[in-house]
Amino acid sequence: MARTTGGPAPSRPRPPRPRAEVYRAYWHLAAERQRIFEARIGAAQPPWSTDPILCRYRFCNAFRASDRVSQYLIRDVIYAPSGFTSPDRVLRTILFRLFSRPQTWRLIEERCGQVRIASFDPSTIGTVLDEAMAEGTTLYTSAFILCANRAYGHRRKHRNHLALLDAMLADHLPDRILEATSFENIYEYLLAYPLIGPFMAYQLAVDLNYGPDFDFSENDFTVPGPGALRGLAKVFNDLGDLSPSEAIQWLRERQETLADELDIPPPTLFGRPLQAIDCQNLLCELDKYARVKFPDLRSDRTRIKQVFKPVGPLPEPFYPPRWGIQPVNFQPSPAMPQAQRGPRVAA
Repeated sequence: MARTTGGPAPSRPRPPRPRAEVYRAYWHLAAERQRIFEARIGAAQPPWSTDPILCRYRFCNAFRASDRVSQYLIRDVIYAPSGFTSPDRVLRTILFRLFSRPQTWRLIEERCGQVRIASFDPSTIGTVLDEAMAEGTTLYTSAFILCANRAYGHRRKHRNHLALLDAMLADHLPDRILEATSFENIYEYLLAYPLIGPFMAYQLAVDLNYGPDFDFSENDFTVPGPGALRGLAKVFNDLGDLSPSEAIQWLRERQETLADELDIPPPTLFGRPLQAIDCQNLLCELDKYARVKFPDLRSDRTRIKQVFKPVGPLPEPFYPPRWGIQPVNFQPSPAMPQAQRGPRVAA
């Protein structure tokens, strides 16, 4: 006689309910934006798309690692050919992403020497950035809205961020991060510090995972930022029983069925499918795209601020070598000479 158990069978989670037109627009945006990227690196002449919204306004790439700032980070900060140690790469990555502006990075290395733990001097760097600000130089990108409180007692934001890095070194954070056992573990280490909120901790974890010292799957963990949450609210009528993070993973899993479901070829980065971070970023871009395509889907943002202005040909892309999509003709940038000054050893 078969054994039975009491109580009702567990109910299956309610799936999310997409808005059909916006769901299609999300995948159209992903595929078409990647096609534009491929056309540009292939030196095709504009116009690169027949989509008037994509032709007029600026949108990030479908794959986060292809954007100009991420490309600079990967090529010139993480994989710069100067014999950096693993802890050096952690420091370099965090410092760069806090500003997310290649011009600021170049200013620091030109005036203070290559960024290394042994010679990291927040006072010297702070003075250089103070002088740059006095001359009207913009230090930060507008892509990330960073916490700007005086967590370390300084009036200027960059001074507090440099003090944050000094505190991280005093805590031996680079060594501890290098012992992380999961992608989420890196995030948790970073989130413990002032001035680092959940979204920034996630972005930094993704950046660190580009380097040669980590090899976690980008699909293990994701954190939606404010733009992604707005995008989710537009793509879906409701999320069912899924959390926002789970809804992003739900979208990622659907790319395998795009060709059959929507007749949209799934975008790939030279064969690499969209990862959770890419799907998260694409929700931010969908939020912008929908302000024009679906103006009735209102949020606290009503227009797209930046128009698309190409700034010359794209350089040959460079990706983490372990991804197996390394362009064969890549030539690394020449090493920056070390400034002549005394070293400082972190505590």
